[in-house]
Amino acid sequence: MNGVLSDLERSQLDEKHKRLFRFVDKVNRSSPEIAPDDMQPLYDVGWTDEAIYYAITVCALFNFYNRWIDASGVHALSDDAHRLGGKRMAAQGYAG
Repeated sequence: MNGVLSDLERSQLDEKHKRLFRFVDKVNRSSPEIAPDDMQPLYDVGWTDEAIYYAITVCALFNFYNRWIDASGVHALSDDAHRLGGKRMAAQGYAG
């Protein structure tokens, strides 16, 4: 099985989600080049302006956080800490 991060096109995601991830990749790599035509494939499979806005926002915030962490010298969490956080979120939700 191919994972989304290693091979989006061969992953098990449906086409609707693959289109969103392709768009987010463009936001991440070349946001100044994004034009209204880039949204049409998302609309064609049912994504709304609100969902697209949130996808852009999440991508932008992760870029901000990564740069802030890199520049400020904050230490990354260990793999074990990430696993525990994932289990907590799965059980309690993000704000729990």
